Parts: sequence; C-alpha cells; structure tokens
Amino acid sequence: MIFKTSNLILRPWQDSDAKCLYHFAKNPNVGPIAGWPPHKSVDDSLNIIRTVFSKRETYAIVKNDIPIGCTGLLFHPDTNHWWGENSAELGYWIAEEYWGNGFAVEASEVIVKRAFDDLGVERIFASFKNENTQSMRVLEKLGFKYYSQLNNIDYEDKVFREIAMICEK
Repeated sequence: MIFKTSNLILRPWQDSDAKCLYHFAKNPNVGPIAGWPPHKSVDDSLNIIRTVFSKRETYAIVKNDIPIGCTGLLFHPDTNHWWGENSAELGYWIAEEYWGNGFAVEASEVIVKRAFDDLGVERIFASFKNENTQSMRVLEKLGFKYYSQLNNIDYEDKVFREIAMICEK
C-alpha cells in the first residue's frame, strides 16, 4: 500500500533504497537512541530492508523521492514485548537532517489511523529510551499516554530503561 500526506509518501521499502538508507542510518545519533546499531555498509542496510523493513505494515517515509525514515506497526511475535491480543507496537525514526519538521508525527498518524480503522487493532503501544524526549513528544502529539516503565536490551546486550506509552481505539 502507498499513503500520501500533505508532505510525505509512505510506501514499502525497496532494495534500491539501500544506499540512501545507509546514508541516514549510519549516523550514530539515530539508531542507538532507538536501540539499534548504526548501519556499517550499504549491504547492511540492504539486509535490514529485506528482513526488518519487509515486515507487514512497515513503510519508508519519503520526502521529495528520498526515503528519510521509517514508520510501521509490529505484531506478535515481532514486537519487543508481548502487548496482548489485538495490539500492535508502533515504531518510527527520521533521519537527523529532517528532525524538527513534524514528519514522524505526520507519517505515524497515518499508521495509527490504519491500525484502528482497517486492521482491527484496539491498542497500540510504543516505547522509547528514557532520555529520548523527542520520541516522547511525538507520541504525546499522537495521543499516546504513559503506560509503564520497562527494561529492554539493546544491540550491545546492555540493559536500558524505557517508557512505554499506549494509545487505545
């Protein structure tokens, strides 16, 4: 599926996006705050496109024909936590060059609406590292409310604290 907003297009990731994804995802300010490592090569990015970003309801956020981020829903067993039946987990990221433009909110609004209106989802959870206040603000703008504190493990097997938020239909 392809979705259009006033500023963005959401579409499935393509193998041809690998070079652009690598350009943005190698930035150490992007992945680690979300719990994933900076990409090390175009091949690394291509592998992510073919595995992680190939999951259903995962979309490239495209601005002016450039994939600048990702948004999507994860369903059990692909989520970080088991949230229960009729639940999904929202994830998103935006390239640092595009921070502060509201694109994460604009893109994720489409996905939240789709989840509730078309996919039978009743609850959407999202989590972020405690220090990631930008992500917290995105979720608040989407109508998410505090749910709980969690422990999670990042790509270096380090335990970190995160905040889980919930949005219900």
